[in-house]
Amino acid sequence: MTTEPPAPAPAGGSPARHPGDEPPATELHVLNPATEEHVATVAAAGAADVDAAVTRAARAQRAWAAAAPGDRARLLRRFAAVVDDHVEELALLEVREAGHTLGNARWEAGNVRDLLDYAAGGVERLTGRQIPVAGGVDVTFLEPLGVVGVIAPWNFPMPIAAWGAAPALAAGNAVLLKPAETTPLTALRLAELALEAGLPEHLLQVLPGEGPVAGAALVEHPGVAKIVFTGSARVGKGVMAKCADRLARVTLELGGKSPNVVFADADLEAAALAAPMSFLDNAGQDCCARTRILVQRTVHDRFLELLAPAVERVVVGDPADERTQMGPLISRVQLDRVRSYVPDGADALRGSAPRGPGFWYPPTVLTGVDPGAPVATEEVFGPVAVVLPFDDEADAVRLANATDHGLSGSLWTRDVGRALRVSRAVQAGNLSVNSHSSVRYWTPFGGFKQSGVGRELGPDALASFTETKNVFISTEG
Repeated sequence: MTTEPPAPAPAGGSPARHPGDEPPATELHVLNPATEEHVATVAAAGAADVDAAVTRAARAQRAWAAAAPGDRARLLRRFAAVVDDHVEELALLEVREAGHTLGNARWEAGNVRDLLDYAAGGVERLTGRQIPVAGGVDVTFLEPLGVVGVIAPWNFPMPIAAWGAAPALAAGNAVLLKPAETTPLTALRLAELALEAGLPEHLLQVLPGEGPVAGAALVEHPGVAKIVFTGSARVGKGVMAKCADRLARVTLELGGKSPNVVFADADLEAAALAAPMSFLDNAGQDCCARTRILVQRTVHDRFLELLAPAVERVVVGDPADERTQMGPLISRVQLDRVRSYVPDGADALRGSAPRGPGFWYPPTVLTGVDPGAPVATEEVFGPVAVVLPFDDEADAVRLANATDHGLSGSLWTRDVGRALRVSRAVQAGNLSVNSHSSVRYWTPFGGFKQSGVGRELGPDALASFTETKNVFISTEG
């Protein structure tokens, strides 16, 4: 096995440029990952484009923040309604540019709609406080930050763009959205739908471009008050460092290596049946993928017997086919990365995948793996999981926490006390008991350790795009 896999193809950015590199691209070429066919060519934004967009956004933001809260809420709801009218169009676009299954893509477009509706509901509830003080009245206001930069990844282009954009807009900010180089089309279409819904011009602008060019310009621009970034920890650390230079706010979601912990008292049949899609959804290109399946030693062999047919039954193929459960990887680079983690002849449970054009890799569950091996500790970002045995509850917690990441995870047990104890002990921001759910737009989402900084979604999302202003009014003299 290759012990030093190639540098990742980060979900939200590109490796930094170095002296002697080829000049920035002026165009982005979008490929269909299932066929490798050309889908579209999009003009690539440069630093000057970003600068001009910030100027336009700042002007639009001032007018937007001054609008009545009810009017802003109404426009966001209208935006949600327009997205709802175009769910199928957006879904088919996502299938073509990202290789997502049709069912997933429909859910993603619907998630954008639902998040806009949810954020709109918070506009008129974004309230400050009245704090008792001597000699007067003290009140707080939640003021918008100004211009917010959202750098979205290629693995879930639509929903993650909306996770940042919707609450930022609802809180009174303007948004500059930089989509990933491989998946700019749905972002561009959403911006068109925003204008169709009546949102002010330049309030939501999309800047397709290379990470080291458009992304870097956005991160470093003094007129951008906050950056929301989803991608690799390596790129995210660079974003955070650049923002620190000018004390810009950041929210970072930086990946995971999530455990799926199966105790001996669990419903093994249910746990085994659910396990495949917990790491195969979106071909494993999911920061929440449960790629470390930790099984209590006393039921380890029985669990594998149940898991094998469940993996084999997963339908991998044309993402536009309603029956398909898993599509291709995003690119040749990502395919090569995934292959580098799996040694030839490794003991594994395997499914099947198409041959020929497209970036296909079969569902793969490795057994007999050293818990310290790269495939067991690093984010593969593909349809590959490992099964690791554990002895008792303490051993399960130790293994679950034996990674730099801490985004999500699952626990399977019939013991409520154990579920609560282990949930408190596992270092992860999002845990699920007897299921694999991680993300709901009405609950907070984010990670521990190197999985990120801050939280997205949920009832506090709007407040994270504001500054608290305190005002004291004297009542004496």
